[in-house]
Amino acid sequence: MTNADVLVVGGGPTGLLLAGDLATAGIRTTLVERRAEESNLTRAFAVHARTLEQLDARGVADALVSTGTALDSLRLFGELGVDLSRLRTRFPYVLITPQYETERLLEDRAKAAGADLLRGTEVRGLRQDADGVELDTADGRVLRARYAVGCDGVHSTVRESLGVDFPGESVARSVMLADVRLTDAPPDVLTVGAGREGFAFLAPFGDGWYRAIAWNPDRQLPDDAPVDFEELRAVVRLVLGTDHGMHDPRWMSRFHSDERQVADYRCGRVLLAGDAAHVHSPAGGQGMNTGLQDAANLSWKLAAVIEGRADDALLDTYQAERHPVGRTVLRMSGALTRAALGQSARARLSRRVLPAVAGRVRPLTTRGARMISGIGIRYPSPRGSHPLIGRRLPDLRVDGGRLYEALRGGRFVLVADDARARRVAEDWAGQVRATAPAGHLRTAILVRPDGYAAWAEHSPEPAAVRAALREWCGSQLFEARQSTYFEEPYSS
Repeated sequence: MTNADVLVVGGGPTGLLLAGDLATAGIRTTLVERRAEESNLTRAFAVHARTLEQLDARGVADALVSTGTALDSLRLFGELGVDLSRLRTRFPYVLITPQYETERLLEDRAKAAGADLLRGTEVRGLRQDADGVELDTADGRVLRARYAVGCDGVHSTVRESLGVDFPGESVARSVMLADVRLTDAPPDVLTVGAGREGFAFLAPFGDGWYRAIAWNPDRQLPDDAPVDFEELRAVVRLVLGTDHGMHDPRWMSRFHSDERQVADYRCGRVLLAGDAAHVHSPAGGQGMNTGLQDAANLSWKLAAVIEGRADDALLDTYQAERHPVGRTVLRMSGALTRAALGQSARARLSRRVLPAVAGRVRPLTTRGARMISGIGIRYPSPRGSHPLIGRRLPDLRVDGGRLYEALRGGRFVLVADDARARRVAEDWAGQVRATAPAGHLRTAILVRPDGYAAWAEHSPEPAAVRAALREWCGSQLFEARQSTYFEEPYSS
């Protein structure tokens, strides 16, 4: 018996956004989460601009912004940082807020949309056949669906059940974590330091507690070794010059930071997203953001396939579009980690030289801000196509509001100045929302549900608009151009 159209394994941010999107589209969705209750522990604090745009398209960005603090620049280590204030977005900053705030809003949204959340349910195994996927749970149940998505983190049971390799390496071992109180609040929202003595990081939860992270290059212990609070305080003092009166730890642990990525994000009817597909060092705050954008890319494609509006081959484009992004983030965050933690003469030299070089060369700082924020991500497009295709669309002013408000509900949006073009979209009324630009814009743009341009043409005839809508929102989607669509290399 098929219990759902899609089984989402893992109730972190990636799984919750995916489940909410699918349920909003009317897809029967069951989310399976091992934890019986929400946790107040968190690893992610940074929500970048592109992620906030995706959340804006789901109506929850403003609520999340109200829970945290916006920083218009991000210090990576030492004096090396990126200026985010020049980004052309409604969110020219990085939002600092605990991961559980993001999870809370996304869970409320998923439940309101009708997703079925099974908490306290551990997945033990997986099988798939030509028609669907079965999950075995620890309590003896068998759940079946047409597709399954593993969003269950770095130790993914779904990935392991598939027998998929997770190649890579550890970039930092024996990293100490603790939630602490501070007598003296740091002057900056995020406090980061790195040097020969090690690495230290402090971030606020917003309720008086702080997450402390410290790494001692001279004391590398296994992950299960207990954390000595006095050692953690000593490392923080050495790196930052003070421990800010750190006291009363409520939780302490130790972990190692990996950089790994699977070769294929899809294995038949099972797909992987977030940390189950790729894991990066924490540098730059990329992990959660990359996973959320995986979910935004995948959700509308799964919905289109399940509803019969697209061929199953559309799901292969998830791999083609998101795998290069994961690889780029992995390399970028890994390079930052090695530069910050490296003890070689070369690493120490880079810590002195990089900030000066990057700070004086505008293209480097601009590119860095676009990459870390996610604004610079673009997807491949056919050779000779309109330059907008595959690019992220800014929040254009459209008739009645903003583009990202028009994207709410998970539909395509046709932005066209010509009323004849907008009338063509009436035949796809359930799938496409047609709107006019607030200003004069001769180029018609078909915007995907994830905010990227699917099609664009200058002053098109209605027949061209109809052809584009038939291709992207009809049953023949992608069949005509599978061989050439993804030949262009990924760029940002």
